[in-house]
Amino acid sequence: MNTVYIVDAVRTPFGRHGGALAGIRPDDLAAHVVKALAERNGVEAPDEVILGNANGAGEENRNVARMAALLAGLPVTTPGVTVNRLCGSGMEAVIQAYRMIALGDASTVIAGGVESMTRAPWVLPKPDRAFPAGGQELVSTTLGWRLVNPQMPAEHTVPLGEGAELIADRHGIARAEQDAYALASHQKAAKASFEREIVPIGGLTRDESIREDTGPDQLARLKPVFRPGGTVTAGNSSPLNDGAAALLLTDEAGLRGREPLARIVAGAAGALEPRYFGLGPVEASRRALARAGKGFGDLASAELNEAFAAQVLGCLAELPDLDPAIVNPDGGAIALGHPLGASGARVTGTLAHRLAAAGSGTGLASLCIGVGQGLAVVLER
Repeated sequence: MNTVYIVDAVRTPFGRHGGALAGIRPDDLAAHVVKALAERNGVEAPDEVILGNANGAGEENRNVARMAALLAGLPVTTPGVTVNRLCGSGMEAVIQAYRMIALGDASTVIAGGVESMTRAPWVLPKPDRAFPAGGQELVSTTLGWRLVNPQMPAEHTVPLGEGAELIADRHGIARAEQDAYALASHQKAAKASFEREIVPIGGLTRDESIREDTGPDQLARLKPVFRPGGTVTAGNSSPLNDGAAALLLTDEAGLRGREPLARIVAGAAGALEPRYFGLGPVEASRRALARAGKGFGDLASAELNEAFAAQVLGCLAELPDLDPAIVNPDGGAIALGHPLGASGARVTGTLAHRLAAAGSGTGLASLCIGVGQGLAVVLER
């Protein structure tokens, strides 16, 4: 098995829904990071481009990885494939690239993900019979369940925010605790520097959802969104976002004297009841660390994607050996944003840059996935 290195990782700043990146197509967002990554690392023709995308119903519909490779000016002989594991799609792309290189099927791969939640289209289902007399309903593809199979048990299709409420119920996580976590995410993100990884686009140079001026009073005034009298609000949830991220992975021969950020030593998936999807990182992280021959005590840093504050706090409650002090030291998706297909690549790239800056250490990146899954990767420097 070949050792697999992360040479570099880049991403766009993450834009707010309807914000600075609203006018940029998702395939152009993807092409931007692919081109930037290839140019700053002198890569003319990677063996493969693998990108994650959770929607696939809009302007990214024609295999956005292949579209991005062509738009980025890579040779037409560069293959591209798009993968979908919903919120974990970007990390799934990285894991597939890792396995491809480890097995010797490729030497250099660009892997990442993209999502424009602003530009996610409405879809019109085909009618059950020809020429219906009544009106037809458009369905938004921005987030969550749509066109649900009537045979799917109702408990599997609860809204994502209600899933976060269920986790808060299970672990007794109060509204104040969730708000405090969200506030800390914004405060840490406001102080952090992502200069090593961000490639500006559309006039945007930093993540647009960071609110350095927010405070406990502002968060406390927000009303629950998913349940009357509930605890989950817009303030302690990740926002809707647009953005893209990409990593350059290679084997020993592909390093060509370059100093890598880190190496990938393991990856794993887990699954559980869909309504408790937010706890997906728990089993995925345990499996990935076991495959790496590591424990939570061996970690120097961890990235746990923040879909909801309740979800992160629930994971920490179920992972008592994971030190909360090393989790998301530069803030997370509540502040930085969560463009679904890009987030898995973002947390992996951010972790790789942090390990490189430290000079050594073992790191874990993980995230929850709608419909009850989780993904995790273990990196070493």
